[in-house]
Amino acid sequence: MNRMKVKKNDTVMVITGKDKGKTGKVLKVIPEKQSVIVEKLNFAKEFIRQDQSKNIQGGIMEKEAPIHVSNIKVFCQECGQGVRIRTNELEDGSKVRVCSKCDITLEKAE
Repeated sequence: MNRMKVKKNDTVMVITGKDKGKTGKVLKVIPEKQSVIVEKLNFAKEFIRQDQSKNIQGGIMEKEAPIHVSNIKVFCQECGQGVRIRTNELEDGSKVRVCSKCDITLEKAE
């Protein structure tokens, strides 16, 4: 399996599907399924059964469903669009993710 280039808290843009063109923050990465859960995108209805012992009312609830990694791109603030990313090695030997269009570092300053 290939290593995923998307990390938690990345801003991503959906490139196919019902939410095409929308952006959101990655909440969870699921590497074994090659998918991610994006905040406020790809909602699915979940039916919850009423349980009086646990004081659960029941009904229909919407929650975010996973999106496959092939259907998203990392969003570059400088370019203003979804872009492919590559890694560059710095002088000290560490690697950083870089936008392939504008060569801006996508890692947040810590």
